[in-house]
Amino acid sequence: MMRGSNFFLTATIFFSRKHDSQCHVWNEDVLVCSCNYITDKEIREVITNLLDEDCWQLIVPAKVYHAMEKRGRCCGCFPNVVDLIIQTTEEYHARRHSTEAEIFDFMSRLKQFHEENRRADIERRQKGHRAA
Repeated sequence: MMRGSNFFLTATIFFSRKHDSQCHVWNEDVLVCSCNYITDKEIREVITNLLDEDCWQLIVPAKVYHAMEKRGRCCGCFPNVVDLIIQTTEEYHARRHSTEAEIFDFMSRLKQFHEENRRADIERRQKGHRAA
């Protein structure tokens, strides 16, 4: 919720169990990468450390994995890592009281980068599955 120049963002994960119509809240660390056994907490810590070094740098999944001395294996987790990068970066700048214009400009560039890479990934998959 925004009020003046101060705002606070939180990430909450909701889930439901099979044959259960109620919605539950997940309060524990979530496994993001099953190949390397990396949780969302570990990824958020690395992102925060990278932002502490340079708060306006462009952070991508490969940079996060490199900082953890890991490699993306199947890379199926990368879209979720990008979402964590966006959330963590927004929260980081909210705590620093960065101006809304700075945050919006940076986040729009990051989201555009994410969409361009997602489209390229989809195109690669479609080309690779063509019957010749």
